[in-house]
Amino acid sequence: MAPPVWDGGGRVVLNGVGVHLHLEDAQGRVLLGLRHPDSKYAGDTWHYLAGRCEQESALSCLVREAWEEAGLVIDPAYVELAHVVHVVDAPGSLPLMQLVFRARRWEGTPEVREPDKCLTWQWWNRHELPDRLVSYTRTAIGAISEGRPYSQLGW
Repeated sequence: MAPPVWDGGGRVVLNGVGVHLHLEDAQGRVLLGLRHPDSKYAGDTWHYLAGRCEQESALSCLVREAWEEAGLVIDPAYVELAHVVHVVDAPGSLPLMQLVFRARRWEGTPEVREPDKCLTWQWWNRHELPDRLVSYTRTAIGAISEGRPYSQLGW
């Protein structure tokens, strides 16, 4: 059963949980994927490798999504929580707790494994990010570089 849509009132509402992978290469560039134009969310926009938690822990979800989406092997021992963004995308939409994890090590080279969701992976300089970038992704990248653990958007 899906949680009720939030009306902005004071009643208790479940928050969705998303996980995002913040990878930086040896040059300090951040990995982003160009979402397919027909994606349900943020089509034709750059975004972190990401997913929604199913019946699993957030860290297990991150490891699974990294493999499914980009063929990357992530060892949880080298992962840390880097940032949390609490987001309301639009009035009445379900609040989302977006957990951004940084992996210090990984195996593999990013490859497109779900072409219906992502067209390409690319490394971006943190100071030269693409214009079409999911807003909370931009917020998280900036906050991580400044050492801030939390931000919120849409409240």
